[in-house]
Amino acid sequence: MAEPISLSRLAIALVPVVGLLIWLAIEGHSLRGTLQGLARMLIQLSLVGYVLVFLFESDRIWVTLVSLTAMMMAASAIAIRTAEQKPWGRYLQVIVSIMLGGGVTLAVITVGVLNVQPWYNPRILIPLAGMTFSNCMNALSLAIERLDSSTDGSPDSAVRVALIPITNSLFAVGVVSIPGMMTGQVLAGVSPLIAARYQIMIMCLIFASAGLSLLVFMRLQPKAKAA
Repeated sequence: MAEPISLSRLAIALVPVVGLLIWLAIEGHSLRGTLQGLARMLIQLSLVGYVLVFLFESDRIWVTLVSLTAMMMAASAIAIRTAEQKPWGRYLQVIVSIMLGGGVTLAVITVGVLNVQPWYNPRILIPLAGMTFSNCMNALSLAIERLDSSTDGSPDSAVRVALIPITNSLFAVGVVSIPGMMTGQVLAGVSPLIAARYQIMIMCLIFASAGLSLLVFMRLQPKAKAA
């Protein structure tokens, strides 16, 4: 089993990050968005452990449902962050898309594959929901950016571009990369054969949820946009 990482050793991980930031600054690239993202990542991940301890120890369904709702709302807000226009209608379209595409797929995995008891067990549902909603968010964000493009904003192009990252990961998994969940399980002492099964489940989860969310989102677009 892997040893816990001390804070002093964890700080070493920031060395290449700082080097990259310096290089970007020398090249004249704007660092505002990157620095904001890094700062939020550090703060959020530093606090998430305490939040998850509370959530995992709770056996109340409303705690899980409130957590999932907050995650979907945050994912939807981030998905339209770079959009040229951010009307409430589009925000609601993204929420509905994540709720249907991500929620249905998540239910199939947790109830059908994992047979989670009770179904709202936060220790299992919340981490899986995080992976599901984040992939839906990324796919929808790419689709929105392409739809807003003045060069090629067709729905077909938006779906194709939005699915490139997850499709690439399907080609690369097990050959170019060993995904995070599988790596974590192997480091924790789980058999690579068992870890591979869980990773297959996760790949199905994120591909289906992202794809379904995209298709739902496209169905919700005005017909003039799809023409």
